[in-house]
Amino acid sequence: MDATPPPARGPLRPAERAPAPDLARGFMLLLIALANTPLYLYGSRQSPLGAHPVDGTAADRAVQFVMILAVDGRVYPMFACLFGYGLMRIYDRQREAGASRREAAAVVRRRNLWLLVFGFVHAALLFLGDVLAAYGLLGLVLGGLLLGRGERAMRWTAAVLAGLALVLWVFSALGAALAALAPPGAVGGGEAEAGVSGILRSSFSEKDYLASVADRLAAWAFIAPLQALALVMPAMMALGLVLGRRRVLERPDRYFRPLVATAAAGIGLAWASALPEALAHVGAVPASGAVTAALSGVRQLSGVLGGAGYVALFALVGRAVGRRAHRGPGTAAVVAVGKRSLSCYLAQSVLCAPLLAAWGLGLGAHLGSAATALFAAGVWLATLVGAYALERAGRPGPAEALLRRLSYGPAARSGADGAQAGPTGGPTR
Repeated sequence: MDATPPPARGPLRPAERAPAPDLARGFMLLLIALANTPLYLYGSRQSPLGAHPVDGTAADRAVQFVMILAVDGRVYPMFACLFGYGLMRIYDRQREAGASRREAAAVVRRRNLWLLVFGFVHAALLFLGDVLAAYGLLGLVLGGLLLGRGERAMRWTAAVLAGLALVLWVFSALGAALAALAPPGAVGGGEAEAGVSGILRSSFSEKDYLASVADRLAAWAFIAPLQALALVMPAMMALGLVLGRRRVLERPDRYFRPLVATAAAGIGLAWASALPEALAHVGAVPASGAVTAALSGVRQLSGVLGGAGYVALFALVGRAVGRRAHRGPGTAAVVAVGKRSLSCYLAQSVLCAPLLAAWGLGLGAHLGSAATALFAAGVWLATLVGAYALERAGRPGPAEALLRRLSYGPAARSGADGAQAGPTGGPTR
């Protein structure tokens, strides 16, 4: 009898793809572009707690308000959930094909290790705010701990991590309230341009490219593990593992009511959590530096709510799209971006960094928030056109093809039919 183990499954086939994850990643890459491009605005005085300028025209202030309310601290938690979902589906598909636990885990581990490498190169060459390495590191840690375990262990991990994040969310809100009641000058103002804004200015304002590489890598070595191991991202990835085991995004009809409730409650609470900071940032309400710092913590920690809400929302959108007999070219183009999320994410840096950073054309010294948002939308549209062209030609994104080959080896195929691993969560089925 042939004792040779059956080959592990290769990448996903087109008929196996559910629309919700690709739609989510495709549209959310627009939000990633909107969230990342303000980092390049080194010519403006930025908030000590983030990238947004502290001044600007009425249009600039409106953009800053919407970004803090609906985008900042929301997009990457959502993608962490999709990342966990994808890792779970890769692992389960390998096991269903006859691979042992060790063999299935090895495929996932290789993907995560290579994401670390991709992230290092991305940060070194172009962009300080790389998230690939954070996801790769998080995948190695939580994937190694949970993929071979039962769903109960995943549920408990997600519940404990999310619970801790929400406890800190409550304490941050209380801290903001107490800081607001304190007499003026009793608590440090934190208005000096340091911290986050200082790191950003050092990276993006450097005119010498080689010196900028050193600045980016020094900051990246600190930021990547901080992103990966902060409570919000691990909580969302653990939730994604649970959702992946249950295949929620591929079976939205079965989970329709919980998805509606999660979308409404998660997004509503996340936006409500960010509203005070957004109002304070644009000067609609007075707030000291200490109050703003606490409010920033409230917004960041509410990422567990907003990320889950956005995932649920796009599951519902995917359900509606999946019921249609035909998809329009706009939907097809967004799905094409989602299939090639890694390539499109990296393409954003290729398009942005040489134009906006000081070592390139240095446009970041002259743009305001509104103009930068239009620029970000234009970058996303350029990737939309490129991804749709690749989809029509039946070709994968170049970064997906490379990562697939590195992860699956001979099982990988060159067509655009594989599971796509992007910054936003790896293969999603």
